[in-house]
Amino acid sequence: MDIRPTTEADLPAIRAIINREILEGDAHFATEPWTLEEVVQSWRLGHERHPWYSAINDEGATVGFAKSGPWSPRAAYAWTAEVSIYVHPDSQRQGLGKALYTALFDHLVRMGYRRIIGGIALPNPASVRLHESMGMARVALYPQIGYKNGRWIDVGYWMTRIDGDAPPAPLDESR
Repeated sequence: MDIRPTTEADLPAIRAIINREILEGDAHFATEPWTLEEVVQSWRLGHERHPWYSAINDEGATVGFAKSGPWSPRAAYAWTAEVSIYVHPDSQRQGLGKALYTALFDHLVRMGYRRIIGGIALPNPASVRLHESMGMARVALYPQIGYKNGRWIDVGYWMTRIDGDAPPAPLDESR
């Protein structure tokens, strides 16, 4: 398995992974499939400041990805990145989530991010274990905040703090 920064060539497979979760799962709260143009636009608009990583199997197929994005557009949140991760069901439970998040978190830390936050549609014990294995702790729970697939879904947020409470340096997008 190869873990590397996402390229535009990965985006059709990423779209398929996202759309499978939209149509069959609970983790993605969209209810309509994304077009390839929407995925490309999302990646192009932010991947330099908010990196994405892809997992490529031995056959060269993209089987999972992790991405970061802004927590909020307001300036005081500049050092906080929100992360999410999706792995195709056939490739789950092989350590890809941990490998993807390790690469992504390392990149975010090099850039100067000081807080990393991720939301989890609950219940999802595997995702909770993954986030906690990355040093994240639950900081919020929003009961029954989303409605999908005929039921209300809770969402929890997990966060990690990099370098404690020291003031942050400017972000470095070149890293």
